[in-house]
Parts: sequence; structure tokens; C-alpha cells
Amino acid sequence: MTPSIHWGMLRAILVLPGTVLVFVPAALLWFSRELRMGPVPANPEQFHFWLAVLATLIGLGLSVWTCTLFLRFGEGTSAPWEPPSKLVVRGPYLHVRNPMISGMLLILTGEVLWFQSWPIAGWTVVFLIGNVIYFPLVEEKELANRFGAEYNKYRANVPRWIPRLRPWKPEDTQQTPRQ
Repeated sequence: MTPSIHWGMLRAILVLPGTVLVFVPAALLWFSRELRMGPVPANPEQFHFWLAVLATLIGLGLSVWTCTLFLRFGEGTSAPWEPPSKLVVRGPYLHVRNPMISGMLLILTGEVLWFQSWPIAGWTVVFLIGNVIYFPLVEEKELANRFGAEYNKYRANVPRWIPRLRPWKPEDTQQTPRQ
């Protein structure tokens, strides 16, 4: 790993997850406060406080794990300007094709529960819908072009959003198409 990849990952985190998880929710909280619909942070006596903590910790762990895999084994970042040069098929990627997005959705869910914020809930839905449209129309086509048969075999065996219970073994010959 070269220092430039570390700076690339920092840049990717600040621009992509930083915008989705910090900047947009902060702006929504600020505007909703100005409209007197401000957030009411949950407290530890409330059940959803602990759900927020759990969702956020799992999402954060998943996000850090996937970013680490991209750096170590993909030799790139999650950013389109410095994509991995190798297909990453290990860890959570053996269960689901988009664990990084799953992690971000869990963190957003934690924010919704923590701040009890309808605007952040709406943003979470917009983010989900945007990714549901973007991945099959853009990202998957680009990955198929970049990695060819290797990615097509992976895509045929690992679901896009709902994780497999058992990890896929790349040497498996099963070719059941999945969405």
C-alpha cells in the first residue's frame, strides 16, 4: 500500500460517505431545527436509543471492513476516481455484493433512530432508491467491463442486496442467477 492510496481512501471517505452520512444529515437537522421540527435525540432509557447504537456500530464496522478490503486486496478505493484494480471477493463480499452500501444504510438508520428525525428518514429512503437504481444500471455494467467473466460469475452467485446465509466459495460451480 502506497501513501497515495491512503490519501485516496481519505478523500473517498470525506467525499462519499462523508456527504451521505454527515453533511446531508447535518444540513437536514439544521433546516428542520430552523423550521421548529428539530430533532429530539433519544436517550439511554429508550429502546430505540440502543437500536441506534447497535445499527451504527454494525454499519460502521461493516464500512471500515469493506474499505480495508478495497485497500489491501483490491488495490484501490471505493471512489470512482481511484477504483480497485482487483475484484474483491472475500469477507462480507462473499455474502452480498454491496456490503459497503449496507453499512451506510445501517449508519443512516442509526441516525434516524438517534435523532428521531423524519427528514433523515426521508434522506435514507432517497439514498436507498438511488443505489437500487444506480447499481444495476451503471456500477454493475462498469464492473462487468472491467473484470469480465470473473465478475459475471461472482454476480451470478452472490446477491446484490439480501445476503447469502453461507458464504459463496469462488470455486463453486453453481451458476444460479441472482439479482
